[in-house]
Amino acid sequence: MSTKSIAAFFAAILFLGAFAQSAAAGLFRSIDPLSARDEWGVLHQSATLNPTDTEKRRFLSRLTYNMQSGWSLSQDPAYVGALQVALRRTGYYCGEIDGLFGPETSDAIARLQKNYSMRVTGNLTIPVRRALHLP
Repeated sequence: MSTKSIAAFFAAILFLGAFAQSAAAGLFRSIDPLSARDEWGVLHQSATLNPTDTEKRRFLSRLTYNMQSGWSLSQDPAYVGALQVALRRTGYYCGEIDGLFGPETSDAIARLQKNYSMRVTGNLTIPVRRALHLP
């Protein structure tokens, strides 16, 4: 083998290694709004509990949330808490994470709907859930 082909071979290995490392970082980084994060977006255990962390689960799995309507999900304190966390993470909500669907949460959803060119209703809809990566 010539030195050019050997150099090209090692350059390809270095490129693939860097690509695999960046791809692995994207694969193993969760976008789950229920997971606690620090200021760099790294997952960790939170030192404090939100009031919605100790709520009794109403559903056996997260997959059953997909079959619920927006109205019934807005009555679930754990889901509204996750919604408030996701809205705060994206900068639309600045209130307390209390699990109550109130006017502040509705206003935050309305601002999100306006910025994403959705029909502005202030209600929890499927496009809002998809924009926030919520089930």
